[in-house]
Parts: sequence; C-alpha cells; structure tokens
Amino acid sequence: MSDPLRIGIAGLGTVGAGVIRILQQHADLIAQRAGRRIDVVAVSARSKGKDRGVDLSAYDWVEAAPDLALRDDLDVVVELIGGEDGDAKALLEAALGKGIAAVSANKALLAHHGCALAAKAEQAGVPLMYEAAVAGGIPIIKSLREGFAANDIKAVYGILNGTCNYILTTMRETGRSFADVLKEAQDMGYAEADPTFDVEGIDTAHKLCLLSALAFGVKPDFEKLATCGISTITATDISNAQELGYRIKLLGISKILDGKIIQMVEPCLVPEHSTMGAVEDAFNAVFVEGDFVDTGLAVGRGAGAGPTASAVVADLIDIARGHTGVPVFGVPVDSLADAQWGDPGDMVSRFYMSMIVKDEPGVLAEISAIMRDHDISMEAVQQKARDPQNPVPIVIISHEARQAAIAAAIESVAALDSCVEKPVLMRIESF
Repeated sequence: MSDPLRIGIAGLGTVGAGVIRILQQHADLIAQRAGRRIDVVAVSARSKGKDRGVDLSAYDWVEAAPDLALRDDLDVVVELIGGEDGDAKALLEAALGKGIAAVSANKALLAHHGCALAAKAEQAGVPLMYEAAVAGGIPIIKSLREGFAANDIKAVYGILNGTCNYILTTMRETGRSFADVLKEAQDMGYAEADPTFDVEGIDTAHKLCLLSALAFGVKPDFEKLATCGISTITATDISNAQELGYRIKLLGISKILDGKIIQMVEPCLVPEHSTMGAVEDAFNAVFVEGDFVDTGLAVGRGAGAGPTASAVVADLIDIARGHTGVPVFGVPVDSLADAQWGDPGDMVSRFYMSMIVKDEPGVLAEISAIMRDHDISMEAVQQKARDPQNPVPIVIISHEARQAAIAAAIESVAALDSCVEKPVLMRIESF
C-alpha cells in the first residue's frame, strides 16, 4: 500500500468534525478503497478548547488557518472555514501557490474567486476539489465534470437549499407562518442564527453559479444571477398553491435560451405530483438536461454534517487514488468563456399572481384591463369568500407570457388605490 495521504483541516464546525469522525470510524474501509491511508496531521479552528465530539489529541494544532500551508508535511489542505474572503481565501491561495492540493466546501469563495483559484491550481499542477460545496451528499460536481462530460448541456436546475425546502414543506404541512417555521429550523440547527444567505436565496445562488460554470464551460459570475428568496412567502400562498395542485419550491435554474445563459434563483410553483414536487423536507434535487442523456436526476440530503462530510471525504479518496486530472470547472481555465448572459425577463412561462384588494365594484375590471394592456391572457381567476367589511384575496393564473410583461403588469396592479398589499408573483414551472 502506498504512503498515507497527509491532510490538514481548517474549520472544525459540524462538517469539519464530521470529516474527522468519518476518517476515524472508517479508516480501514477508506484505506482499502483509496489504496492508501488518509491521515489527519494538523487541524485549525477558532477555539482549541471547544468540545467537538471527536478526539483531536493526535493532531497538531495550528492557531492561524493560513499557516497550514507553511507546513512541509501536508499533501492536502481541507478548507471548511466558510466565507468568500478572509482566512479561507488566504489558506487556499497559499496552499495552491505552494503546490499543495486543496479540498473545499466553500461555495461562496468559489463563486466569487473560483477562476483565480482554478488558475493557481492549474499552474501548480494540483487538484482543487469541491464536491461538498453544492448539494451536500449528492455527487453533482463529479456528475457534471465526468458523468455528463459527453453531452452538450442545455439546462441544470433544482432544489439546492435544504433549509428553504424544509421551511416550505413544514409551512405546507402545518399551516404555520414563515417566521414561526424559520425559528423552529434555527432551533433544530437547519438554519443559522442569521438565516439571510439561506432564505434570501444567496446560498442557492452561489451553488447555481458553480453549476452554470460546469454545465456551460463559462467563467462563474455571481453578479449576473437574479435572486429572490422565500422570506415573503405566506401560509396563504402555500395554501393557494396546494388548492391549485402545486407546491412552492425555491429553485435555482440555469438554461440556454436563444444562445444565451439565463440563470435565476426564485420560488416557483411546481406540480405536486411531479418529481420536483415530491422532493420534501431538507432534501435537494438536481436535474441536468443534455442532448444525448436527456434528463438526469440526483436526489439526496443537501446539508448537514454527515452528507457534507461524506462529500469532502469522497474528494480526499479521489486524490488518494490519483484521480486528479479533471480541471476545476471541467475545462482548462483558459478555455472558460465569458458567458453571454440572457435576460430573465425574456423567459416565457405561466405565472401565479396573488393580490389583496378592496371589495369594490370595478376592481376586477381594472385588473383585467391591466393584464390586457400588457398582452397577458388569464387562464383562471379565483376570488376567495367575500366579506364586504374587509379586502378580498384574488388569485390569477396566467397563460404563457414573458416574465418582463408579467412583472410590469404586477407593478401597475400594485399602484392601484384598490390594492392594499404588495402582490405576489411566482413562475409556474412544469419542466
């Protein structure tokens, strides 16, 4: 058996501790599958004395994470710190610059600095692996770089944030409010104390940025992503969708339209009996459309210590085996194109619209006139039970229309004196 693969781990949160737990519990199994042992040599984290539920006594402690790259006894650094800059970026830059291989679960760092880091890895002739950065335990990075490599990819899309999917599932099952379920998700450890990245779609956007680069051979460009989260979704929207035969899911969508790439993150209605509609709780699902493979689907847990740590160790096993020749984004950095980004407003779909209006004569006629003026045909209009003393909810399902036209119409509806709350607009996706 070959010499051990010597690693240093920076970041000992739930994922970092999970990686160590796997390496300790499955040491012999991993050695058989990798052809050599994987040995932790050194670790680094903010607090040395914190109880992480794993034995760290056999490993050197390094106070500053970037200093792991100064060591001469490491073959790989594992970056599990998080964040798009700071010590995470400094560690990877230093390690790759020195010719040390790297594994990261940091989707934010790679979405913002992936090209530069990939160039460093290529120059040094070492791998930069990041399976754990997208969809937890689902091997979607390997699938796009290797399994779908023979295909001209047309689209990649799916549920990429387990926290949001858990919240939306629980709201539907219990009828509770977003704020109430979010607090429960925080108490259970699904959501961070500051849940902004999850619930506002930023985490999904970071992941989709990387999937777009892999799928279409373009430079990752986070700034070109249109993002909308789930914080404004109400129990009423969830109920309305269910009555209409749909479920609400936060989707990351990247597809080719008229030769340009359109990528967006937004809550959408999907048929409840569809494959996407059946993905519940903290699970993720990623769909890939290729010209020869048609549609591929991967479903699994997208977050948590176990699935994410499993993906990190899978990368380490690939490195130990010597399977390190695939470029970071599937093609050499110099071959990555500057993408031609399309306008999400050009997307054509059916749409769900929900509005609260005064119960007055002529209001529905005003709304209908606005839809007509924006060339929008209404498939169905639903007015809930009438209460003359209070505003009434109206739900409209449109026929296919351009998103830009629908958005403009909704702005006009919101400006009506009879509209008492900001209307809700969501795409209906049947895929």
